[in-house]
Amino acid sequence: MITTRALNRATLHRQLLLGRADLPVTDAVEHLVGMQAQEPMAPYYGLWSRLRDFHPHHLAELLTTRQVVRAPLHRVTIHLVTAADHGRVEPALRPLVRRRFASSPFRSALDGLDPVRFGEQVAALVAEGPLTRRELGDALAPHWPGTTPQALGQAATYLVPVVQVPPRGVWGSSGQARWTTASHWLGESGEHADPAGLVRRYLAAFGPATVGDVRAWSGLSGLRPVIAAMELRVLRDEHGRELLDLPEAELPDPDTPAPVRFLPEFDNLLLGHDDRTRVISEEDYRRGIVVGGKPTVLVDGFVHGTWRLTPDGLRVELFRPLTRDQRQDLLDEGADLLAVTGVGGEVRIGLPR
Repeated sequence: MITTRALNRATLHRQLLLGRADLPVTDAVEHLVGMQAQEPMAPYYGLWSRLRDFHPHHLAELLTTRQVVRAPLHRVTIHLVTAADHGRVEPALRPLVRRRFASSPFRSALDGLDPVRFGEQVAALVAEGPLTRRELGDALAPHWPGTTPQALGQAATYLVPVVQVPPRGVWGSSGQARWTTASHWLGESGEHADPAGLVRRYLAAFGPATVGDVRAWSGLSGLRPVIAAMELRVLRDEHGRELLDLPEAELPDPDTPAPVRFLPEFDNLLLGHDDRTRVISEEDYRRGIVVGGKPTVLVDGFVHGTWRLTPDGLRVELFRPLTRDQRQDLLDEGADLLAVTGVGGEVRIGLPR
């Protein structure tokens, strides 16, 4: 049996949140099997909270040199992955992306659509330069009369492996979401789908976990036969639920101190499990901050409040009071965040009424 606190510390350890890691950015992104990038700047804050001596320009350079990319992957949301990992992760998630499109309001684009011809046409269009969804739809419309350009533009980014290109997602820059094919941007990967390998990597970064947790993180269904064929350690949580883990994975002492950490919007620590009580209480989850995409503050390993940058500094809104030591840790971590972002100002703490 594993307690909630022990589960919390195991997850934080694997998420590089018990202590900042001395890892290259690409190694960290691969260990995490991608990072939520629905909010373009979110990975910068997520990596700063996890890596020692991280500066935003480290990730910005990797994006502009095509060593990492932003693409629709887990749960059909934009994720940051390495170029190599795109070829490993995307094939496993491709059926999910196409299934989601088939149930979307734009599914009319599938009527009479030849996927091969459609992919070739999209590739030919973006070979001349990345395009927005609207531009893709308008350019595809003459080839598929009777289908709305909007549906065709959506289909292009669901049915064809694509990536979003810089300057979107680059620190200090901005730009519309423009797309090109993964093969054009990264070259042919030659990889194939490996669901069992994806599950192993998930457990290494998020475990121990239930089958439902793996499904919630990836969006994939039909995982039970895959997992049943794997040699995994079986644990039970305080509610008797079966948790699966890698046999060699470390389980830290539940009394291991957990430092204050600032997490960005939609961080996968909060989205990577079906049961999120390992990092946020039911009471705090009902505040809507996770699904609402608010940046969160971890204190003693659990969500304790939210934060936002303002023109005059960092504003932290707490759910509960802090001890004196916790308050000082939060002020120190907040000051470091202001320094790395260059915002300046001061850390202000809003206490619960």
